Order: sequence, then C-alpha cells, then structure tokens
Amino acid sequence: MSNVLVTSSLVAKEALAILQNMLGFAKNVNRDYQDEFAGNQSRGYSPGQTINIKRPPRYTYRAGRVSVPQATVETTVPLTLSQGGTDLNFTSFERTLSVQQFEQKMQAAVAAVVNEIDRQGLDLARRTVANAVGTVGTLPNTQATALAIMTQGQQKLDEMAAPRDRQRSIVVNPAMNASIVQGLAGLFNASSNIGKQYQSGMFVDGLGLNVAMDQNVSRHTNGTAVAATNTVNGAGQTGSTLTVNALNGTLTAGTVFTIAGVNSVNPQSRQDTGSLQQFVVLANAASSATSVSIGPAIVTSGAFQTVTASPANSATITILGAASASYDTNVMYHKDAFTLAMVPMFEPLNGTGAKVTQMSDDGFTVKVTPFYDGVNDNNLMRLDVLFGWACTYPELACKVVA
Repeated sequence: MSNVLVTSSLVAKEALAILQNMLGFAKNVNRDYQDEFAGNQSRGYSPGQTINIKRPPRYTYRAGRVSVPQATVETTVPLTLSQGGTDLNFTSFERTLSVQQFEQKMQAAVAAVVNEIDRQGLDLARRTVANAVGTVGTLPNTQATALAIMTQGQQKLDEMAAPRDRQRSIVVNPAMNASIVQGLAGLFNASSNIGKQYQSGMFVDGLGLNVAMDQNVSRHTNGTAVAATNTVNGAGQTGSTLTVNALNGTLTAGTVFTIAGVNSVNPQSRQDTGSLQQFVVLANAASSATSVSIGPAIVTSGAFQTVTASPANSATITILGAASASYDTNVMYHKDAFTLAMVPMFEPLNGTGAKVTQMSDDGFTVKVTPFYDGVNDNNLMRLDVLFGWACTYPELACKVVA
C-alpha cells in the first residue's frame, strides 16, 4: 500500500473551502478594509494591529442662491486584529492509512475557527446595535407574527436609510429559524422555494433578504434595573453619555432602551420617523450610577442629527424586556453595517525549515504550518487566522429578539 501524502498546500486549500462554506454571519458583511492591511504589507509597511475606518461625511441642504460653506467632518471606527486558530495532532500511522480520518479532523478543526469568527461578530452586533424589533420571550410562530417581525425589521432599516440593493441579510438561531419556517409556511411562495424549505427545514432567502442560520447568535441578559422606572437627570443633553438619576439597578452592555419624547430621524432627510429612538448601552453601568454610555449619540441638529429633540428632565427610560430578562439577538442587517478583515500573516523566511502554506480567496485567508514531533512520531499541524471585526454603521442593522 502506498503512503497517503497530505501536503500543507492541499490542507490549506481544503481548509479555506470549508471556512468559506461554513460561515453564516461573516459571509454577508463588508470585506473591503482588509486591503488596508494587505495592500500596505505588500509595499513593506504595516499599519499596525488597529486601523481606523473612515465613515463618509454628511452635509445639510442649502435653500436659495447664497452659498453657505460647511465644514467637512469625518468620523472613524476602529478595527483591531487578533490571531487565533486550532491545532491538529495525528500519528504517522493515521496519516498513512486513513486520509478520511485526517479530513474529518481537519473539518472539525476549521469548524472551531468558523464558530469563533462568527461568534465574535454576532456578539459585537449584540453590544453595539440599538435598533430592535420583536417581543422578548415570544417566538413568531404564526403567519401574522412571523411576517410582522420580518417587515418591522425591514422598516427599521428603511427608516435608517439602508439601501435596497439586494445586500440585506438576516442571521437567525435554530429556534428562530424553526419558528419562521412554521409561521411563513402558508404564505404564497414559488414552488422551488417551498421545495427547498421543505427539504432542508431551513428558512430560505426571501422578502428581500439573504438568510442564514447560525448557532452562534448571541443571547443577551438585561441588568437588574427595572424596565420603566429610571429617569433622565437634566434637560438639553447631547452626546454619547446620558446623565440619569441614580439607577435602581444595573444596566448591561447591549441593553436597548428608549427615552420618552425622543424620536428617531432619517439620517439623510432628518425627518421625524414617528418612532421612538432606540439606544443601546455601550458599557456596563452599576446600580446607583448617574451616567450611562450610549449609542447612537444624541445629536439634535446638523448633518449628523439622530433625534428630534434632547430628552426632557425626568423623562422616563424604558428598557426592552424586563429586569434580568434574557433573549436571543438575531440580526437583520445591510452588508455595510459590519466589517470583517482577514489578513495574511507573516511567513517564516526560506532556510528556517518551516513549511508554511498560506492561501487567500475572496477575502478569506488561512495559514497552515505542519511540524513534526520525532520523539512520539506525531505529525502536528496548526491552522491560523488573523481577523478583526468592526460595527461600521450600527444604524444599518436591527436586532430581531425573541
């Protein structure tokens, strides 16, 4: 019997294919900014572990003939890279006699990498996205509720001026997937879609959305603050810190809330949407705290206006869900809401004895490094990725809670 030789280049190619195929959330987000790293590296310069992603400036409309020059204000969002991966250990006997066993190990190894990439991105969405639809503790398993939650999510994206360019997606966990399949089963659909849904048991693309199911959808737990009993301390506040009367409990990062009398505006027209502006807590706040870090910032005028007015003194703060309630944060989003960068890593120089293979395709990169433990006759192989997430436009995403 001849030996089965599994080279690092074949492993890298297979690992990359598995990675691209298994990603749920990450495959439908913006991938443009990895060129900031890779392009500069090819010119002998590295921008460092963190880059600041520029958001385009906004301007207001001028009525009439007289020019009113406006300052150009560019805001940035940081994206920080981190290294991770997984490692395999197999004997020469396994490598020689069972390539199938090796492939199974590799698939399991890549699955661990995929899960972590998606987990980090989905947890970022939980912590940074303010828009939310759905009822905490209730799955939409009827036709009316399933259709309502899908259209309400799209309404939020429309109000925030998300493009209708076929680049909207939704990522749901298994419970939400099962519920929506049940709820939308009776709606008119093309026979091909009905067949796919029946055969796979998966909610398929529809209603203008690319659909993915991902077990890594984050679960959020509210703090102990009571839902509609805390209040604002002081009128006329603006910015990303909200001064409040001493909280009657804790607030956890990712908690969504509204403030009485403060509506959202369309970011392009600055017109009142008729809906209360939803805010998200960006950092944990302790019981009795008198300030809360929030997003979006309260801006009452100008190109970056977010709300119709500042909150009034003693305005009531209403938290989504009850105190200490837990709920799943499925995500509906436009592609530009989130950015993922996967960057090629440094490879050891020729002559060091290392046999490293690194492959990239469509913005995904995997590095494979085999090495040998001669004492125990073990073949070891490490799979590495270098990646980072940023929530570049949180207003272009919406949590779908249950």
